Amino acid sequence: MKLQALLLLVLPLLLGSCFLNRASSGEPFSAEVLSRFDPGKTTARDVVAALGAPTNVVRLNKGSAYLYEHSRGKTAGLFLLVVFVANTDQRADRLWFFFDQNDRLTHMGATLAAGRSEYSLPWEDLYDDIPARSPAGGKAK
Repeated sequence: MKLQALLLLVLPLLLGSCFLNRASSGEPFSAEVLSRFDPGKTTARDVVAALGAPTNVVRLNKGSAYLYEHSRGKTAGLFLLVVFVANTDQRADRLWFFFDQNDRLTHMGATLAAGRSEYSLPWEDLYDDIPARSPAGGKAK
């Protein structure tokens, strides 16, 4: 009986295991949503009506900026004997809307990357296919 109990405790350590996990926050955005907003015509009220409350509001010298965010992360892990390795790929969608002192949209910017999060282990480089950029926005050497 003691041998069976010992095997039940030790066997899972010898076999190993793996896991996958997904997490997200906020609502995803689409290019179709962005096409609804027209600089010079769209108001801050229109943006809030379409997207809900912003994640952050920044007061500027002559206006304001609203930030909307959605993030998605995927984690993969491997457990062998007493070694545990895991990797999380967390990517985000960010929408910035800039308004003048009359709450009219002047311009907007978007990064839509949340849908590209991937499962991977620590020794995999998910960013090999993304060109490096210098801080000034040009390509790095």
